[in-house]
Parts: sequence; structure tokens; C-alpha cells
Amino acid sequence: MVVMDVAGWHINDVAVDIPNLSILKLPPYSPELNPIEQVWSRLRQHHLANRCFKGYEDIRESCSQAWNKFVSYTQQVIKVFASDWAKVTEQECGMV
Repeated sequence: MVVMDVAGWHINDVAVDIPNLSILKLPPYSPELNPIEQVWSRLRQHHLANRCFKGYEDIRESCSQAWNKFVSYTQQVIKVFASDWAKVTEQECGMV
């Protein structure tokens, strides 16, 4: 099974030639079902918003620092990825 959002380039015919592949499309605007959306939101809110960057290297370095800071706090990562339908533990994240 492949889970996709409803972006225009995610098409159903990708599974036509593969008999054991199914496509499951997420409902429109469902960030709680796609945890990475929560990560981007957190990085923007806490590290990257309201800033001026000097150029590409500055953007890249700032994003790298924001990401490294985010993943260094295990409980924060678990909180972002936790939901009622998906329980996440430190062991499952490979953080133990």
C-alpha cells in the first residue's frame, strides 16, 4: 500500500501494472495524518520565521541547525509524531 496526499501529480494509474499495490489517498488538508507537516510548521514557527537570509548557504545552514536542534529533543519529536491513531515510542524511533 502507498499512502499519498491529493497533490495533482499523485495519480492512481501508478498502481495499474503492479497487482499487489494499492493506493490510499489522504483526505484534502489532513496535516494530522502526515506528521512531517507538523515538523515543517514547528521549524518555521520556532527557528526560521521572520528572518532575512544572506543567500543560499545561509538558508541551508539555518535549516540544518533548525533540524538538528529539533531532532536533539527526543520528547519533542515524539510529541510531534504522536496521535490517537499512531502511538510512537523512543524505541520505535530508534532513539534508545
